[in-house]
Amino acid sequence: MQIEFDWEYNKVTVTREPGDPSFHGVRNGAGESRLLYHIKEKLNSEGFDLIKKRMWKDGHLVDEMQQYLRTRSPKSKGPHVYITNPRWAINGAEVDYNEGQVTLALHQDVFKKG
Repeated sequence: MQIEFDWEYNKVTVTREPGDPSFHGVRNGAGESRLLYHIKEKLNSEGFDLIKKRMWKDGHLVDEMQQYLRTRSPKSKGPHVYITNPRWAINGAEVDYNEGQVTLALHQDVFKKG
């Protein structure tokens, strides 16, 4: 899995490499959940401090199944970001990832830059 940040255009591109697992499962967003988990683990090993969470639990007015990655707390080291699937209503991020590449939205915390 290769992850590239485009800080200027606020996007994260995740490319599937040979040997990487594919993710499946529509119920409760299972496929996207597993993909986000693997992205989180890779980024945390590179100095981020991210957690995966259902967006509505943070008070966002969205579907109960929608998930995202966000910085654990304001005191966390590393870049303070939120990573979401902008195509959630169309398809899960795992669908595009399984085909080779997915582009996720990158929301930067304007008060804390990495």
